[in-house]
Amino acid sequence: MPNRNPANLPAVIERLRRAWNAHDMDALAACLHTDYESIHPLHPERNLQGRESAARSWAATFEAVPDVEAELLRWAVAEDGVWTEWWWSGSHVNGNSFNAGGVMVFRLAQDRITGARVYTEIVPTSGPDWGAVLESAVSNVAAASA
Repeated sequence: MPNRNPANLPAVIERLRRAWNAHDMDALAACLHTDYESIHPLHPERNLQGRESAARSWAATFEAVPDVEAELLRWAVAEDGVWTEWWWSGSHVNGNSFNAGGVMVFRLAQDRITGARVYTEIVPTSGPDWGAVLESAVSNVAAASA
């Protein structure tokens, strides 16, 4: 059953939320296992492998949306992980609003996030093609990882 009781939230997920909101790349990377795997079943071209790739992807987001904030709406703890629902908001560097949300299912081990299945979408707005912005960021991360 989803809840908002902080006592039930794995500590690493709270650290991740704080790192996102502080735009603290070191703290964000520390939440992830070195072999972190991000799987996007609905957008497989966005899949990422490795902590460094994930950190580069978030760094690109922080650059494009410098005031982005993450809100953890609810979660449900499972045996080996946690199901989470998120909302991100902010303003793109060009002034257009940015909103995204969805579900991330995290696998956890030894107080680290080992992987995630990501079901998130950017809310369409006028202005930049956010899908293209994200694709560009992921492509740059993939190229840098190769």
